[in-house]
Amino acid sequence: MKRGLLLIDRGSREQEAKDELEYICKKVQQGGNYAFVNYCFLEVVPPFIEEGITNCLKVEIDALTIVPYFLYPGKKVKIAVTEAAKLQAKTKVKFAVTKPMSMHKTMVDIVNSKIESALKKNNIVLSSNKVDVLVIGHGSKDPNAQMSMKYVIDNLKPSYRNVEYCFLEIEEPNIAQGIQKCDKNNPEVLVIVFYFLHEGAHVKRDIYQDLNPALEKSNLKKTIITEHIGTDDKMIDFVLERAREVENAN
Repeated sequence: MKRGLLLIDRGSREQEAKDELEYICKKVQQGGNYAFVNYCFLEVVPPFIEEGITNCLKVEIDALTIVPYFLYPGKKVKIAVTEAAKLQAKTKVKFAVTKPMSMHKTMVDIVNSKIESALKKNNIVLSSNKVDVLVIGHGSKDPNAQMSMKYVIDNLKPSYRNVEYCFLEIEEPNIAQGIQKCDKNNPEVLVIVFYFLHEGAHVKRDIYQDLNPALEKSNLKKTIITEHIGTDDKMIDFVLERAREVENAN
């Protein structure tokens, strides 16, 4: 069976996000037996979903694995799946849609890896039970998205002195509230995790507009910031795992 794979990403105007997606696609194609691997966007910039799937169907394939490349199983994932389903009726190519990149131990492993890398880069030698962590996510009105964040936080807590979370927008605690809560715990070091897939506008600029003033008002002794989580090699393996889950079921 000749199969292709398509990542559906939220969308970003930042070139870094596109570069990261191209990297992910290249590595996924190398790791899986696919005729091609490509990406499209739900919103913001083209190619949008219809164009992305249409381009895939120009290649002679028997099946297409569609990966909603989102950290939260919320409204945007539902929209992406609905859009893909509309196009299934127009082709004999069989679509298989995976779960999003959430509610899985791999995401916890990736966050742990980013924390360890940030500590090492800053020459901080501490046992994990003396390290505090603040995870900053995007925020969503969908309760399933909140469950996804809580899954990561709950699985991090046994490893660190204290673990908190906050959101860039939409829901609380916001970044200022998250920093205030961490400040009260008087950590020796606070590792701030950017729980975002891409080096887009949120990671490059938006977070800092709230984070920098909050840090200036705090009494935190030492804070370090991790890289965002998207291009970790474990994420590539996770995409392949999600794909195989649905491919083996069909």
